[in-house]
Amino acid sequence: MELVLATGNRDKQQEIKAFLQDLGLTIRTLDEFSAAPVVIEDGETCQANAGKKAREIALYTGALTLADDTGLEVDALGGRPGVFAARYAGDHATYADNCRKLLDELRGVPADQRGARFLTVMAIADPASSVEFVEGVLQGRIGDHCSGAHGFGYDPVFIVPALGKTLAELTLDRKNQISHRGQALAKAKDVLKRKLEETSGRSAAR
Repeated sequence: MELVLATGNRDKQQEIKAFLQDLGLTIRTLDEFSAAPVVIEDGETCQANAGKKAREIALYTGALTLADDTGLEVDALGGRPGVFAARYAGDHATYADNCRKLLDELRGVPADQRGARFLTVMAIADPASSVEFVEGVLQGRIGDHCSGAHGFGYDPVFIVPALGKTLAELTLDRKNQISHRGQALAKAKDVLKRKLEETSGRSAAR
């Protein structure tokens, strides 16, 4: 079975591939579809954006498609940046730009008021059927400086209180065990296993 990852973000591709590598799927990325439509993420929620990406790419490729959208909600900012996390500092912002803006906005805010959570919603779309959604949430807080050389996005400033470390200070395997995306991927993996079993069953019945 083929699975297309509806993201051009190579860091996300790496995390997702590592998590799903034992399923025996042929995993393809948008890099392999040069004429694939550019999906405008104009939804007001992570579910809306993930669902739209999954549906449009599944219809274009004719293959099972997985898409995700992640938001960062910071208590002291009234839930911002939310679904705009990836472009918080502008449409062409780098990871460093976004982290810098977040830290600037939280300058002077005490540690006990820097609570935050990551939300990842994943959509799995089959061109011939409906879309299924799963999600993962990671509670934490925003530090006052960047720390760690791993990960991407806001990982260097997002502290996991139980570990006393930022996500960027964790290995990819450890991050996938606890992160919002890891939680969503574990649920997505169950959905994909079921779809593989259904496909095998149909093949055996022929």
